[in-house]
Parts: sequence; structure tokens; C-alpha cells
Amino acid sequence: MNDELQHLKNLGKTSAQWLHAVGIHSASDLRRLGAVDAYRAVRTRGFRASKVLLYAIEGALMDVHWNDLPAERKEALKRQFEHMSEGQKD
Repeated sequence: MNDELQHLKNLGKTSAQWLHAVGIHSASDLRRLGAVDAYRAVRTRGFRASKVLLYAIEGALMDVHWNDLPAERKEALKRQFEHMSEGQKD
């Protein structure tokens, strides 16, 4: 099977399967949703994905290795996710 998501930097078989399970099947789907919403969808579905997946998705969108994302960008992504998660609890 030719899985477009697995051709993106940082995304392997498991992360692609998780993304498919939440309705993300292509790079354009991923771009449209963005890293934080895609990660939130995976976590909401019950997959035990770490923050590394959040950074990996952002890196995939930027075509850089997730570990090369600036610390400030990682922190901003983390805060955005946490803010969204807090809003859902209300």
C-alpha cells in the first residue's frame, strides 16, 4: 500500500495508522487540520501518543526532523494543545 502519510518526514507506520483512524489520510488533510488538532484527534480517540507525535506532525508539515524544531516552537505547540484541552473540560 502506498501511504502518503508515511512518506512525510517523522511519520511511520503507527503514527500513520493513528492518523488514518481519525480521518486524516493525506498530507493535505494534515495541513488543513494542523499539528495540534491532528494530535488532539489522535489523543481523543484514545491512542496513547506522547508529545513527540505532536512535534513529529509539526515537523512533517515543515519537512524537518521533529528534534530540529526550535524549543520555543515545541513549547508553543504544547501550550496550544493544553489550552484546547482545558477548553474541552468546561
